Amino acid sequence: MKMGIHAPHPVAGTHQAADHGFLHSVETGGAVDGPGVRFVYFMAGCLFRCLYCHNPDTWKLHNGRRVDVEDLMAEVKPYAGFLKFAGGVTFSGGEPLMQAPFVGQVMSRIKEEFGLHLALDTQGFLHGSLEDAWFDPVDLVMLDIKHIDPERYRRLTAQPLQPTLDFAQRLVRLEKPTWVRYVLVPGLTDDTDDVAKMADYVAGLGRIVERVEVLPFHQMGAAKWAELNMTYELADTPPPSIEATEAVRDVFRARGLVAA
Repeated sequence: MKMGIHAPHPVAGTHQAADHGFLHSVETGGAVDGPGVRFVYFMAGCLFRCLYCHNPDTWKLHNGRRVDVEDLMAEVKPYAGFLKFAGGVTFSGGEPLMQAPFVGQVMSRIKEEFGLHLALDTQGFLHGSLEDAWFDPVDLVMLDIKHIDPERYRRLTAQPLQPTLDFAQRLVRLEKPTWVRYVLVPGLTDDTDDVAKMADYVAGLGRIVERVEVLPFHQMGAAKWAELNMTYELADTPPPSIEATEAVRDVFRARGLVAA
């Protein structure tokens, strides 16, 4: 996989081999990872340390199972006929761009051999080292924008916001269909002004944005933090109410966006 002009060197800690990668797990009937029924590859490795992460066991790249391209092709092949009409394949994580050369090879093979709809679930932080052509097999980007305020974004993720916003603008240039995902966390991402700024920004991306998913925070990942002997700062944070979640969706809808 060729490197692009955006960044001449890959980011430290990423996996640059194209012939093998590291897989955390798969889901054969995903219903919340893109349109229709999805076969989901959860790739291992992530540079983010999100306070609300419900899969902290995916952070370390080599905690995943070592696989090659044929391994992943064999995983999806039995479902390909069904997925052709029912949904498609989603690459999630972790962060799939942590293993971009390998993921790119697998996506190209799936598109060529099975012709399936491909979705990429990412925060886009690592996009800068990739050629535009890397995204050619991708039919849908599910872009996770975790906060619109740079300082709060860094507090929430331990990484800067700007690369994600740059990626969003790149998707506009590529005219790539996009779903924006926003996790609603009481006390962290539910400030009225911040939500309004987020909605304004997303609306400004224009017609590429097919949908905004406002995802209520939950505590289902708390046990994993405990198993890993990690301090979970949000242990006492309640999920947002149905009413609060719907009110945030209404902010996006007021900008002419489809929000769910």
